[in-house]
Amino acid sequence: MSGLGTIAKKELRTYFTSPIAYVVFTVFGVLAGFFFYSLINWFNSLSLQLAQNPAYYAQLNINQQVFAPLFNNLSVVLLLMIPLLTMRLFAEEKKNGTDEMLLTSPVPVGRIILGKYLAALAVLAGMLALTALSTGFAFIYGNPEVPAFLTGFLGLFLMGAAFIALGLFFSSLTENQIVAAALTFGALLLFWIINWAASAASGVGRSVLEYLSILRHFDNMTRGILDTVDLVYYASFVFLGLYFSYAAIQSRRWR
Repeated sequence: MSGLGTIAKKELRTYFTSPIAYVVFTVFGVLAGFFFYSLINWFNSLSLQLAQNPAYYAQLNINQQVFAPLFNNLSVVLLLMIPLLTMRLFAEEKKNGTDEMLLTSPVPVGRIILGKYLAALAVLAGMLALTALSTGFAFIYGNPEVPAFLTGFLGLFLMGAAFIALGLFFSSLTENQIVAAALTFGALLLFWIINWAASAASGVGRSVLEYLSILRHFDNMTRGILDTVDLVYYASFVFLGLYFSYAAIQSRRWR
């Protein structure tokens, strides 16, 4: 697709010629390593304690007791990190005045948005790939269930992809990167805690709030459950985020 690859490469180059990607990779990697090390240590201690009791020892499950908590902890880190990845995507262009040149180029708005989105998605994939490699030695010393392990990382990727789409939209609304990051974080936090409101609701309202909760769909994947409902939810979230970004940029283009 003409222009799409060029935009994506430009954005990727910008990530790695500035401190953003390195800071995000470092913080995410250090926290992921700390969480994994702590959980593995706890699991090993628990294994030693229960080794004398075969009935309890047989109930140990590294996926549920190490990887599921790890995925949940990493989802919180993504909630904090993704706004930093997306805040500059359009806001920086507006602040530097380069958005006019970009929007009057022959490249369609849809491809500009998709190129920026794919660049941020590539950074997310790199973060998760490094984390997956660092946790891989658990397969040497333990016997995790591969499908549940892969499903958990897929859940992290889809959640991150949804976060990026929303962050891209807020970045398209302002030229201030801090404002874009704050709006993104606030909106994501709302989808994060909406499940609390669902517990106090009833009937149709409860069902709607539960469906909107991003955590509800993620929890299924951390348990190794791959449901089409969850896949449709994340695909819809990404589509709407990109569509609203398109509408915001298009409205500016025709002013």
